[in-house]
Amino acid sequence: MKVPEDPAIARGNNASDHAMPVDVIPLPSWVPQGLAAFGIDVRRLLRAAGVPHTLFDNGKAHVSTRQFFAIWSAFEAVGAPPDFGLRVGSREPPPGQYDIATTVAMHSATFGEALAKLSRYKKLVCPEVLSVETRGAEARVQFQWLLAEVQVPAFLGDATFASLLRLLTRGTDKRIRPLRLELTRPVRHAGMLKKHFGCEIRFNSPRELMVFPKAALDEPFRTHNPDLVDLMLPGLESALRKQGAGPTWVEQVRESIVRRMRGQRPSIEAVARDLCVSSRTLQRRLEGAGTTYQQLLDNVRLDTARRLLANTDLDAGEIAFLLGFEELNSFTRAFHTWVGAPPMRWRAMRAGAPAAG
Repeated sequence: MKVPEDPAIARGNNASDHAMPVDVIPLPSWVPQGLAAFGIDVRRLLRAAGVPHTLFDNGKAHVSTRQFFAIWSAFEAVGAPPDFGLRVGSREPPPGQYDIATTVAMHSATFGEALAKLSRYKKLVCPEVLSVETRGAEARVQFQWLLAEVQVPAFLGDATFASLLRLLTRGTDKRIRPLRLELTRPVRHAGMLKKHFGCEIRFNSPRELMVFPKAALDEPFRTHNPDLVDLMLPGLESALRKQGAGPTWVEQVRESIVRRMRGQRPSIEAVARDLCVSSRTLQRRLEGAGTTYQQLLDNVRLDTARRLLANTDLDAGEIAFLLGFEELNSFTRAFHTWVGAPPMRWRAMRAGAPAAG
């Protein structure tokens, strides 16, 4: 039996394969200092989250969605008060430290335009999307984490909605209250949330929504700066195009296998760690691309074996070791299954010379 063709590679530019967002969330270098102002010890927090405590040692850090959620979930374990998320979301970042999506939103003409800018450019900051649905006299703003495997941590949800309200308040210089807040979490701290947002709070909802009067979309922003927006848009659009042309999940998995295939069989758990996802999530995404981890591993091993046999003088035992096979016989059987001949005979046939099996 031959190695199954990798359908994802055969399809090439299939849109579903290229649409997967990049699971990278930047954390600015001021985060440790900012958390210290809230009485949070960053290293203790990171240990509680299961994230390396050296994360911020080189300044700005990057984490996956899973790590980001783990950090937000760990705040309660290190003693953060119930209103911690609200306080974080309501606090202005240091001067010049707004992310690019929030910066262009802040300088938009109206609240509606600001939401449209956030919706378009949020993906440049993290794998989170914002959508706005108008229904009757309501404007429903929804946040969704594309790569989330668990429910959004309560502190993170609080901070997200508090920061949106802060954007509206600062932009309009008015205190505009939402109509209601819909949360997927069970009932907890209802009074605190109602006091902060000044609206009805609904728990156990199917979606995370902040609902405004539709008229709020037309509220003008006093922070409007059309020259700055015009200056930023070409760069943001260019970044979107580059992000869309980034490596696919199949390509990233193949690259990780190649990096790890040095005298050991790269496990799906190790590759998943490289890509900052769980092995279950990685399997699901590969299935969505029409392939499996084993198919990719076999294809990488076959490609590497043929290249080494054709271009080096390494013997079969050395190649077997490099490919992560525990013994030569296992490699010989696998290679014969893939191409219909043992490794050294394939090398000889390619070179046009006779060889023993």
